[in-house]
Amino acid sequence: MIIGKISKNEKKVKFTEKIICTNCSKQVPGGLQTGESYYQTEQFKKELENFKKSYLCGICRDKKRQEN
Repeated sequence: MIIGKISKNEKKVKFTEKIICTNCSKQVPGGLQTGESYYQTEQFKKELENFKKSYLCGICRDKKRQEN
């Protein structure tokens, strides 16, 4: 999954992060990618924390869609 910004012709940084569904508490694979210049910036860290706080696994996301 790509998070953040990747400019044209920029190297991608692949990293693993512990990601847990906020609804059912299942741990999901945490393989993420971002651009080399964006990686480890303050904006990146904030975006990653917000992503982890609001992440839903595929099952919970599908249930939410069906409810709406």
